[in-house]
Amino acid sequence: MKSLTILIFFIPVLLFAQSPVDQAKSLYDSKKYDEAKKILFKVPEGNKDYGAARFYLGRIAFDQKEYDDATDYFEEAIEVNDKVAEYHYWLGSTFGSIATNANVLKQGMMASKIKDEFEKTVALDPRHLDAYWGLIQFYTAAPGFMGGSVDKALEQAAAIRKINEADGHRAYGMVYNKQEKFTEAEKEYILAFKGNSTYISPIISFYIGRKENGKAFTFLEDAIKAQPDNMLLVYQMGRTSAITGEKLDRGEESLIKYLTYQPKPTEPAHAGAQMRLGQISEKRGNKTEAKKRYEASLKLDPSQKDAKEGLTRVSK
Repeated sequence: MKSLTILIFFIPVLLFAQSPVDQAKSLYDSKKYDEAKKILFKVPEGNKDYGAARFYLGRIAFDQKEYDDATDYFEEAIEVNDKVAEYHYWLGSTFGSIATNANVLKQGMMASKIKDEFEKTVALDPRHLDAYWGLIQFYTAAPGFMGGSVDKALEQAAAIRKINEADGHRAYGMVYNKQEKFTEAEKEYILAFKGNSTYISPIISFYIGRKENGKAFTFLEDAIKAQPDNMLLVYQMGRTSAITGEKLDRGEESLIKYLTYQPKPTEPAHAGAQMRLGQISEKRGNKTEAKKRYEASLKLDPSQKDAKEGLTRVSK
C-alpha cells in the first residue's frame, strides 16, 4: 500500500516534468494535431526546445500534405541545429513529395535538394535506412541529367545490406526491377522474404506486375503451408485475389480469417481487409455486398481512397 501511495504521488510530478515538446509529441503520435500545434507554437525562439518544436510542426504539416509549410518548419529546425539527421531526412522527404506532383522544370530544380538532404542524413547517421531508401528512389527515378544513376542506386543497396541483409536484398531487387533485370530481381526479392517474412509484398507485387499471377499464388500457398500462423501471409492471399480477380473464394476466405485477428500496428488494418473484400465482391458482380464492405472499411478509416472509389462505383 505504501509503494502504491508513493507511485500515485509521483504520477502528477512526472507528467508535470514532461517538456512541452514531449507533450506535443505524445499528441502528435495520437494524431491530435491541433492540440499539439497549440503547445508547439508556444515554444519561443531561443528556447532549447525551439528546433524540436519546429521539427514537429513540420511533421504535422507533412502529414496534412501542407508541404510548403513543412519545408519552412524543417528549414527553421535545421537553422537551430544542422546536426540532427531526422531534420534533414524529413526536409528531403518533403522536397520529394513536392517534386512528385510538380512539372518537369520544378522537378529539375528540386532534384539536387532532395539528394543533398538525404546525403546529409546518412552522413550524420550512417545507419539511417529510410534515407538510403530515399536515395535509391531518387537515383532510380531521376533521369541522368538530374542526377539519376543505377550505379549509385546499387551503392545505396550495398550500404543497406551492410546494415540489414534482408533489407539489402529488397533494395537490390528494386534496383534490378527498375533495370528490367527480372531474373536477378526475383532472386533478390525471394532472398528478402527468406530473411524477413514481413517482406512478402515485394515478391508478390513483382509477380503481379509481371502478370505472373500463378507464381504469386503458388508462392503464397507454399509460404502459408510453412508458416500457417503468419497472418500477414493470409492477408496477402486475400489482397492478391482482390487485385488479380483470381481464386476469389480463397481470397475471401483468407480476408474473413484475417478479420478475426488483431493486427499489429505495422500490419494491414481491418479497414484494408474490408476494402479488399469489397473488391472481391465487386469482381463477382455483387454490388450489395461490395457496398457493405466498402462502407465498413470507411467506417474504420474514412481516408481509405480505394474504398471511397469503390463505393462510388457500386452506388451508381
